[in-house]
Amino acid sequence: MSKSVFEELQELTTEARNPATMRLDSMSVREILEAMNAQDRSVPEAVARAIPDIERAVDLIVPALQNGGRLIYVGAGTSGRLGVLDAAECPPTFGTEPWQVQGFIAGGLGALVRAVEGAEDDAEQAVRDLDLCSLCESDVVCGITASRRTPYVISSLQYARERGCGTVFIICNIPSGENDFADVIVSVPVGPEALTGSTRLKAGTATKLVLNMLTTASMVRLGKCYENLMVDLRSNSEKLKARTRRILMDLTSCDYDWADALIKDANGELKTALVMHWKNVGAERARELLDHHGGVIRKVIEG
Repeated sequence: MSKSVFEELQELTTEARNPATMRLDSMSVREILEAMNAQDRSVPEAVARAIPDIERAVDLIVPALQNGGRLIYVGAGTSGRLGVLDAAECPPTFGTEPWQVQGFIAGGLGALVRAVEGAEDDAEQAVRDLDLCSLCESDVVCGITASRRTPYVISSLQYARERGCGTVFIICNIPSGENDFADVIVSVPVGPEALTGSTRLKAGTATKLVLNMLTTASMVRLGKCYENLMVDLRSNSEKLKARTRRILMDLTSCDYDWADALIKDANGELKTALVMHWKNVGAERARELLDHHGGVIRKVIEG
C-alpha cells in the first residue's frame, strides 16, 4: 500500500474507531446486538439529510429512462452487490427491460458470491467493463462506494463523463475536493461502524436505502404505479400472478373470476386490464391509450 492510500483511509469516517463500541469483543451477545441496533438507528437520519441530492439524482434518471437511456450502477464489494441487486429487482417489480437498469461489480459476476480481492483497485478494468455496454449520452452512470475513493468506481464515473453521460456518485463519507467529477453527489456520512471499517453495516444499509429511493421514485414518476400499487409488475411467478389479480380486485372491486378473465384478455398486462375496465375498451385500444399518455394510468383516466 502506498503512503497516499494509507493517508486517504485515515481521513475517512467509515474507517474511524467508534467510541460507543470500544468494548465490542467483551460484550455479551445481547450487548453486541443492542450496540449495533443503536448505531443503525442513525442511518435513516443520515439518509434524510441527503434527500435534496437524492431528488436531484432522480431528476437526472427519469428523463434518461424516458428517452431510451439506461441507469447503470457501478461498485465494488458490498456497494457493487447492492447495485446489481437493485438492478435485478427492477424488471419483476416495475416491468422494465433488463437492459434499462444494469449493475456492474468489480471482479465480474463471480464477485457477487465470492470476494475478488484487489478488483476494486483496477481502474482500467472499469473502462473495459463499461465498454461492453456502449455508453451513450442518454445514459446515467451511478457510482457507489462507501469510501468515496474506490479506483474502479471513480474511473467508471470519469469515463462516463467523457462519453457525455449523466453521473451520480453515492458515498458514505464527506465529499473531498477531488469528488467533483459527478453531476450529483449523494453523500450519506454514517460515521464510524460498530466494527471498525466493516462498511457492509451502516454504510451498506444507507446505500440500500438510497438505491431503493432512486429507483422507486424514478419508476413512480415514469408511471409504474397507480396510487401506491405496482401496476407494471411482470407476472412471472405464482406469487406475482396472485398479486396482479389482487391489485386488480382492489382497484375495481371485482371478484376473482372476473379479474382472472380480464387479466388473461390483457395478456397478463395489469395496466392494460385496468384501462380496459375503466375505459370500457378492448386490449388493443387500451394499449393505444397508454402509449398516448406515456404509460401513466392516471393521465389515461383523467384525459
